[in-house]
Amino acid sequence: METYESLLAAITPKSGNTQDVFDPATGELIGTAPVQDVAALNAAIDKAAAAQVAWAALPDAERSAYLHKAADAIEASAEALAELLSREQGKPLNGPNARFEVGGCVAWTRTPADTPMPVEVLVDDDSGYAEMHYRPIGVVGAISPWNWPMMISIWQIVPALRMGNTVVMKPAETTTLSVLALITVMNQVLPEGVLNIVPGPGSTIGDALTRSPKIGKIMFTGSTPVGKRIIEASAPNVTRLTLELGGNDAGIVLPDADPAAIAEDLFWGAFINTGQTCAALKRLYVHDSIYDAVVDELAKVAAGVPMGVGLDEQNVLGPLQNRAQFDVVDKLVESAKASGARVVLGGNPDREAVGNFYPTTLIADIDPHQELVLEEQFGPALPIIRYTDLDEAVRLANELEVGLGSSVWSSDRSQALAVAARLQAGTTWINSHGGLHPMIPFGGAKHSGYGREFGVEGLKAVAEPHVISG
Repeated sequence: METYESLLAAITPKSGNTQDVFDPATGELIGTAPVQDVAALNAAIDKAAAAQVAWAALPDAERSAYLHKAADAIEASAEALAELLSREQGKPLNGPNARFEVGGCVAWTRTPADTPMPVEVLVDDDSGYAEMHYRPIGVVGAISPWNWPMMISIWQIVPALRMGNTVVMKPAETTTLSVLALITVMNQVLPEGVLNIVPGPGSTIGDALTRSPKIGKIMFTGSTPVGKRIIEASAPNVTRLTLELGGNDAGIVLPDADPAAIAEDLFWGAFINTGQTCAALKRLYVHDSIYDAVVDELAKVAAGVPMGVGLDEQNVLGPLQNRAQFDVVDKLVESAKASGARVVLGGNPDREAVGNFYPTTLIADIDPHQELVLEEQFGPALPIIRYTDLDEAVRLANELEVGLGSSVWSSDRSQALAVAARLQAGTTWINSHGGLHPMIPFGGAKHSGYGREFGVEGLKAVAEPHVISG
């Protein structure tokens, strides 16, 4: 079992290029992270390729056993990992935050390890016989983001390993230590060369990873513009891709909803991880007949949720992870205020304070085509749009080019399901928003990406289908 201090010491580089890492809540220097070059990346890819043959040759049960050992290792070092994550990413220890994320790493490691991938019999009759097998692709290149750096890395790593691939991971530059620590813990029990990490800038390491002809599959979670560049860079090699890209999730509250009953779930749908979640609720459409009541009930919940330094056990909202994201949220909220929208709560950051704290912000009576509605804010600011015609609300929800998630809120399940069927998104939740399950496939529609993660579909996505007929 690692302590925070021993874990940090284990991942602190002894030589080579480094960058300082600062706590986004306090500005305190946490430590230094390695910054590697393309030569190091190529060496890691070659190492992964060399290890892949033996790893793929293991029986499924042995690979699964290794993954359970990795989950055990994560569990044993959970508190140290959570503290490092809180210090580097900013999310508090408590609530649906750092400890929750590390626990999610354990769950999303064990579930793929236990998910069987039987041979699928496609045809077995007088016309013939055919079956589908799923083979390893080879080396998977994984590129993880800074908002849920450990858990999303696991979403990429574990299915790939489960199916007999090896992995080369490039973490986000601003959360390198968190992912490096996670992989260091896992590599205490995994065979040499199976799981590799190469920290560095996206412009060099990320670009070279996506262009490498030795990479059979790229898994990327991040913005749509970067996803498009990955498509272009990987195209000459016909590299397989799973892209979970930007979202601007819409929620529609129907007139029969109970404002008091849904307020807390609305809040966490929007503000989990201080709004820094791809599939968070980012624009809320509420029917005119209950609009004021929903705004009031949501404001009551929001006003009572403490924000502050993550190591303080009372806090459940933290800072934005980096100053660039703070500036995005600040710009969009100021634009909404200038347009005449009503600030119900927040909207008044202390821009001179230490830490990237932006207050929990609710913006009401906003034009549906205002900048804060149309652009993904990725932070603790929720625009609430009034509607009278359901068809118009559905049209507004669908009009953007992104379609990661959406939700419908109603006391009538059949009515909610009818509206959900009209929404263009990879997932639509009923009376909740953003909840994920390791056996339920997840991914985007439209410009929110393609490919699916989780469950059997997620395992198939990191394997090559092979039909045997006759």
